[in-house]
Amino acid sequence: MNDIHETIKDIKSKFRLFMNGTVSQSLRDKGMKYKVIFGIEYPRLKEIASAYKPDHALAQALWKEDIRECKIMAGMLQPAETFYPEIAEMWMDDMSCPELAEYAVMTLFQRLPYASEVVFRWIADDREYFRLCGFLLMTRLLANNLKLDERAEAEFTDQAFAAVEGDSAWIKRAASASLCKLALQSRMQAKKMMKLLGPLQKSEKPEVAAAAREIKNEIEYSL
Repeated sequence: MNDIHETIKDIKSKFRLFMNGTVSQSLRDKGMKYKVIFGIEYPRLKEIASAYKPDHALAQALWKEDIRECKIMAGMLQPAETFYPEIAEMWMDDMSCPELAEYAVMTLFQRLPYASEVVFRWIADDREYFRLCGFLLMTRLLANNLKLDERAEAEFTDQAFAAVEGDSAWIKRAASASLCKLALQSRMQAKKMMKLLGPLQKSEKPEVAAAAREIKNEIEYSL
């Protein structure tokens, strides 16, 4: 434990070297409520993390720190093979800003051996950060050519369209991105998605119709 304590002290000392007060204040103005925000950009965090060997105990200790950069780096240093589903759920329960969800999915969740098994459970969950992580994860899995059978595809599109019609802007955006990735897997998928988007484009809710048009435009632009 002493070794982990010393390693975290060393990591924090490097954070202080690269702290950016302007970025830190900007993140606070956007609503981030961490005890400490160093304001370090992702490429620099990745560079700092590269000096340390992935380690479960270290990553878990970093996650417990109420420091933005520690939590982001935790995902970088956590070995996928020891990150069990119950730990993933604890992390999602602990999230308080969409940025952290995005980084956790990018650096860790998409590497999990059980990612394709839990993603459907997460997108169907009532908890905000479970759903957000679920759609962010689905986007990455589909981009990596995850193939859905007919039943799985129907379940996913039902959840995604419900999210597009929902109130959370972050979840709406993540669900929209995942629908785009599914559509771009093939021309047949794109055609099917365009048909599904039809009713949404005529929604009486302006924000829903706008989201549907954005998805349609993204698909057309990317084909």
